[in-house]
Amino acid sequence: MAEPGRFDPNNRPPAAVPLDGLARQHGIAFTRPEPDGTEVPISRTTKRKILAALNVALDDEAAAAMPACYLPPLLSGERVWGLTLQLYELRSGRNWGIGDFADLAEICHLAGEWGADFIGLNPLHAPFLADPGRCSPYEPSSRRWLNPLYIAVDRLPGYAPEPDLSADLEGLRAGELVDYPAVAAVKLAALRRFWRVWREGNDKVYTPACFDAFCRQGSESLRLHALFETISMDMVARGHAAGWHDWPQEMRDARSPAVQAFSQSRQDEIEFHMFLQWLAHVQLSDAVGAAERAGLRIGLYLDLAVGEALDGAATWSEPQIYLSSASIGGPPDPWAVDGQDWRLAAFLPSAIAEGEEPPYRRMLDAAMRYAGAVRIDHAAALGRLFLVPFDSPPSEGAYVDYPKEALLQVLSEASHDHQCLVIGEDLGNLPPGLKEDLARANLLSYRIFSYERDQDGFIAAADYPALSLACISTHDHQTLGGWWAGADISARAEHGLVPQATADQDLAQRETERADLVRLVGAEDLAAPAPDSVSLKGDDLDRLIVSLHRLMARTPSMLLGVRLADLTKEPEPTNIPGTSESHPNWQRKLSVNLDELDDLPLVVEVTAALRAERPRQVGP
Repeated sequence: MAEPGRFDPNNRPPAAVPLDGLARQHGIAFTRPEPDGTEVPISRTTKRKILAALNVALDDEAAAAMPACYLPPLLSGERVWGLTLQLYELRSGRNWGIGDFADLAEICHLAGEWGADFIGLNPLHAPFLADPGRCSPYEPSSRRWLNPLYIAVDRLPGYAPEPDLSADLEGLRAGELVDYPAVAAVKLAALRRFWRVWREGNDKVYTPACFDAFCRQGSESLRLHALFETISMDMVARGHAAGWHDWPQEMRDARSPAVQAFSQSRQDEIEFHMFLQWLAHVQLSDAVGAAERAGLRIGLYLDLAVGEALDGAATWSEPQIYLSSASIGGPPDPWAVDGQDWRLAAFLPSAIAEGEEPPYRRMLDAAMRYAGAVRIDHAAALGRLFLVPFDSPPSEGAYVDYPKEALLQVLSEASHDHQCLVIGEDLGNLPPGLKEDLARANLLSYRIFSYERDQDGFIAAADYPALSLACISTHDHQTLGGWWAGADISARAEHGLVPQATADQDLAQRETERADLVRLVGAEDLAAPAPDSVSLKGDDLDRLIVSLHRLMARTPSMLLGVRLADLTKEPEPTNIPGTSESHPNWQRKLSVNLDELDDLPLVVEVTAALRAERPRQVGP
């Protein structure tokens, strides 16, 4: 029997040894040199053939077992915690109106001093640079490439400040919301200037040889993404939309003669967009190094969106692997009575896990190269997706099965190859047995406090599963003060997501939930407000925030995610699911600057409580 709070590997079935694990065991190199001295990856087919030549048999019985994802050894005996945040929401005195990779390095430093072991981030996927107002990180143009708006321009080698930009930058920093079009305008203009100077060859830090190697590694995928961005910019200038569905017919096919002719005429611009991806890669890699130096033992925890924009670079580049006339959504439920159409493209079930380098594997590799942990948004997609035909409302959609065993095998292999922990957002309407399958595959369950209830109220801290990430709130929720007041319920009614009668019932239920919370916190000998206090402010709210974080830290959950917006007591939500035009989703910044966080009394008190409840082990 495992001790409380410890994960017992003996309760897990034997896991298949991933192909790359076998190759590593038998000394097979993962790259080979080219004549110019660069290294190219060895294919999986070659690895299998070399293993066969070495008389190493691939264990069919083990391969048929439930694959198990990587778990860091430290989690066999420790429970750790980390910060979760939206990168764009970070304020600092030097950024350009949006949190950036330099801010990420700084928050890593702070988190390390506070005793954290990871930084959880919103998806960093590539957006539509030609239409920066399309800012949802969960509707990216491509999940294989990064968002260049997170580049810290002022930290590029040799960058010289431009005096005429000072007033503009001060205005961008001062805003309560990220002004994505304005941020994109000033950053892209500055990056173009840097690009022109860089090509003169005077940079001894970011060398052309490194850029060339990055481009070779990115191969055709990188070129097509850059080509898409170039065409998209041109189309917007001509009055079309940034997405390819609105382009002239001859430009909708990435391999058409018209597109090839355009490509030949815009080589310089295409290379600029490849350059942006390289800069983003270098700076994110630097942030990974900053996390390691700060002592964050897990490092960055990156979120993976469940799909991509229907009209983005990914679907334009490889239409053959995506559904052509249906999108991902959700059926009617109490939070969205008409159902939801998320307007996201899904991989074809027949293509997602097929081929030498399956599309799902390539998407995982793009994130895991930087991450010590990844979160699979809408983990139900590992078993099925709710698909909505383009010409139908969500109420006429249907569930479609996906190859669960094959996807878990791909996920397990990628997890071990990158030594990357996997968290599955296993909320909502899951296929029968999927939650159990995810647990057997070592995916950490995603446990949000307000959802963890049974017939007696909120479950006790001790009843959380060890193989989980616990948290109080996420980007789709109000912070704790807003939840207490029922602001999330009122918002759903205000935005027409539920009838007012449903909201009234939910507000009555929230009274019960407040009373349940007070009882639960009191049972742990922690301070709690009176449950009939509908609005909490000042010290009362601070005491509740500290108490609930201390309670959640006592759970056996391996990971505890601490939302930075809860510690700064943000009054407005990051995102209200189901809204797009009626609420400024994915735009709101924190109310506190980075350099003020270390002295914020609530931050000091909560992080001290977390260190006490989840102490680090001393020694090896």
